[in-house]
Amino acid sequence: VQLQASGGGLVQAGGSLTLSCAAAGVIFTSTTGAWYRQAPGKQRELVASITIGGRTDYADFVKGRFTISTGNAKNTVYLQMNSLEPEDTAAYYCYAQWLGANYWGRGTLVTVSS
Repeated sequence: VQLQASGGGLVQAGGSLTLSCAAAGVIFTSTTGAWYRQAPGKQRELVASITIGGRTDYADFVKGRFTISTGNAKNTVYLQMNSLEPEDTAAYYCYAQWLGANYWGRGTLVTVSS
């Protein structure tokens, strides 16, 4: 299983970005997928998750601004990020739980300028 995250970049506050995580060997609609983030000097934290049946959960600090979803191909999970704030600056990591194991993608850096 390999997870490939993309879509990070530099954006002004109030802007939007969409992160993508393509997972070879994983069907996200049959398992749990998630996005985490880690800012410099801080611990990695859960941003959003999506489980079997499409149930989604969000950290309080992104509710109403971020949306996690899976693609039609079922092996991709997205994170639509709107109304970005400088505090959202971090490396974002995708995660998948598949057949009892945990998998992580490499981080994609999101930088939000004020």
